[in-house]
Amino acid sequence: MALSKLSGDEQGIILGQLRNALEPRLVMYFSSANKELRALLPPAARQQLRADYEEATALCVKVGMRDCKELREATKVDWRKKGLSAADLATLAKLGPVLPALQTLALAETSGSAGPDGVPRLAEGLVAGSLPELTRLVIGGIHVGEAGASAIAAALDRGALPRLQRLALAHTAIGDAALAALAPALRRRPALVALFFRGSSFGDEGLAALVAPPPPAGTPPPPAGGLKKLEALELSETQITDAGCATLVAALDSGALPALKKLELAGTPASAAAQEAVRAALDRSRGRGGGALS
Repeated sequence: MALSKLSGDEQGIILGQLRNALEPRLVMYFSSANKELRALLPPAARQQLRADYEEATALCVKVGMRDCKELREATKVDWRKKGLSAADLATLAKLGPVLPALQTLALAETSGSAGPDGVPRLAEGLVAGSLPELTRLVIGGIHVGEAGASAIAAALDRGALPRLQRLALAHTAIGDAALAALAPALRRRPALVALFFRGSSFGDEGLAALVAPPPPAGTPPPPAGGLKKLEALELSETQITDAGCATLVAALDSGALPALKKLELAGTPASAAAQEAVRAALDRSRGRGGGALS
């Protein structure tokens, strides 16, 4: 079928699939052989594609990859202490739709090079369908904060990272407001099996937003969804107190976390008695001795 017979949206989809910043020659080859496609790729678009490719190449060189092909074919990307800037994270986000094999992405910094804008720019650039096979996302030591958490939530809700199962945000300045902003989007992802928040600054309020304890008797039930498949919840070194432990007990006893097997509370202000109550609730939820609290 001639391209001219297709709608503008359909032509745009074809061009979008071919327009790959990691493999720009592909669309060039096709446009050279097809005058209709060439018309869809004017000089300005070609120039932008070239600029995107140079940007992607620079990022690959910075993180120590041989070339763009290595990134395009990677199933796991572990970039730690690479000095990633906010611009680098924005470039990575633009490449999300053309990284079909990537299953694990780990980003960790200690220098603060990405600044407070890094994670928001990363998340804001993730369009629907970005990183289609990614099941594990790890962000460590990079500021997330409320702006970053809200941006991640928006990315998830518009269909980015559709297969996400494990999310780790460790030492990323996730406070109560940040977790409250992120929690609804997480609860709308019932396939999640693990959440890790070690070293976060949130406490009882943020935790309540995440686990969403059942409403008082006589009030409408909570919306469908929830963390029904969550098996591991890492809350070590957060600011959870005895009140937060009571929230966890209520959630476990109500069946809100039916698959939970491991729950970590080490290094929190919660008392030993409160943590023991959580352990007992976890055992009741999973059967005698079925859960593990550390």
